[in-house]
Amino acid sequence: MSEQKRRGRLFVLAGPSGVGKGTLRAQALSDVENLTYSISCTTRKPRDGERDGVDYHFITRKEFEEKIAGGLFLEHAVVHGEHYGTLREDILRELESGRDVLLEIDVQGAQQIRALLPGSVLIFILPPSLEVLEERLRKRKTESEEKIGRRLEVAKKEMEQAKEYDHVVFNEVMERASEELRRIITRYGKEAQT
Repeated sequence: MSEQKRRGRLFVLAGPSGVGKGTLRAQALSDVENLTYSISCTTRKPRDGERDGVDYHFITRKEFEEKIAGGLFLEHAVVHGEHYGTLREDILRELESGRDVLLEIDVQGAQQIRALLPGSVLIFILPPSLEVLEERLRKRKTESEEKIGRRLEVAKKEMEQAKEYDHVVFNEVMERASEELRRIITRYGKEAQT
């Protein structure tokens, strides 16, 4: 009897800017076997410590627009004035190979993924409060007061959509949030094996 190859599952991590998605993503990738990260494209400049091809594919607006015109993105959106997108081929190749994929994207992109790949698992990362979120954004020291204010306004709207997700992870204590995320991902892996 031949064994049918398991198709990977797509896990979508979304939430407001500054909520800790990147840290949770990095921890999940080190904690969960058979999980890979899909690197998104963006037109924004790298923050301190970010590397091209590791954190994002940092590309120009012209390159981004060419990829849109070529239908290369599975999802894409403008967030805080910059373009972000996930390359379709990268995701589908990993899923077909049987690997689970973790995608860290914005709320707009998560909605597009849900429509295109209904079997995806959407996970919303929720901050303890807007005040804590503001404090985290300020600690990054990457944005002006005006940009922080805009990010907080967007965060309020995004947080209202948390109930539309399959899971909500409350990120007050990073270790607990990481453990909860790991449990969610591994549970789906176990379900696929039974």
